[in-house]
Amino acid sequence: MGGRKKGSGALTPLELQIMQVLWQNGPSGVQQVQQSLAPINDLAYNTVQTMLNVLHRKGRVERRINGRAYVYSTTDSKEIVLGQAVREFVERLFGGSSEELVMSLIKSRQVDPERIADLSRTIAALRQGGG
Repeated sequence: MGGRKKGSGALTPLELQIMQVLWQNGPSGVQQVQQSLAPINDLAYNTVQTMLNVLHRKGRVERRINGRAYVYSTTDSKEIVLGQAVREFVERLFGGSSEELVMSLIKSRQVDPERIADLSRTIAALRQGGG
């Protein structure tokens, strides 16, 4: 247990899918997670169990025994984990510059400048309101 580092390591796409299931459904056993993933990803029980164990080693989920099986729950909120992932993404692809990310979204027509202006006004209003 001493080697485990809370929140260490980026999440793989499958790990993120499992985290999404746990955020949506709350504490769940392996079979519940497997069934929730089935429409997206038809995985074997052992695969889901292995991935939950990996997430446990990474400190992303905790587990408690319930009868003869573990029940898993996330250690951090969705907002915290996704915020970390976004920071890592911006650092890796844009050298930490969120402005470069926004410009890339505009240049690739993922977001239009009018939407950015709307968001800027919303942010300004939130700042003025103290929120």
